[in-house]
Amino acid sequence: MKSKMKMSLWKKIAIITASVLVVMAGAFFIYTGSYYHAEHPVLTEALAQADGSKGVDITSKGNSYFFTPSDQKPETALIFYPGGKVEYTAYADLMQIIAKEGYLCILVKMPFNLAVFDMNAAKDYMDTYDTIKNWYVGGHSLGGAMAAEFAAKYSSRLAGLILLGAYPASDLSSSSLKVLSMYGSMDQVMNREKFKEGLKMMPKVHEEIVIEGGNHAQFGSYGKQKGDGEAAVSQEEQQNTAAKEITGFMSDNP
Repeated sequence: MKSKMKMSLWKKIAIITASVLVVMAGAFFIYTGSYYHAEHPVLTEALAQADGSKGVDITSKGNSYFFTPSDQKPETALIFYPGGKVEYTAYADLMQIIAKEGYLCILVKMPFNLAVFDMNAAKDYMDTYDTIKNWYVGGHSLGGAMAAEFAAKYSSRLAGLILLGAYPASDLSSSSLKVLSMYGSMDQVMNREKFKEGLKMMPKVHEEIVIEGGNHAQFGSYGKQKGDGEAAVSQEEQQNTAAKEITGFMSDNP
């Protein structure tokens, strides 16, 4: 009798555990299945323009897109992590603008559109492309935070870190890493209190740029983001400004 009762108890526990796991799995896929899509046809247009005469060649390798300046062999590269729950191709416009200035840009696709699941993705590219002398890693929002986590581990291999609407969670204050932090004055998605706390974790020498009239979402091309402020500048203008600051930063800190 006792043996049957024990088996019955374990059976109930197993059923409850399995049910909880099923519910959790379902909730996870519902959560990750809802994300911001790239504005159609952002990458299609970029690919159509990437014919050499426009100055940038775009190729797909694995889960990433490579934006390479035409007829050049760049020695500096930016590996870019997309924002959380944002389709990675939404950053194709920004990458193309930067690449036109002579830089290789690698736009990384993240599992479930969440960089937290592959924060060390940059290492694979850094280990593979030995023609690149200066590596930068950067990202937008959650992607920026995860890029900062990567930079904290591999700072000796990086020339710099670029944060768009993001802040570090790990302490970089004792690092000699060059950091560019940029956000829009109308950004209402980024937590300003946590951003201020994040500044304490930055290296003493870092650049902070505020794009007047810019918001959180317009670093990418995926439309309006819930809770964000209304931008006073166009998406194109914000991305052009961001690209100018990024290329200037990489040029000054080889």
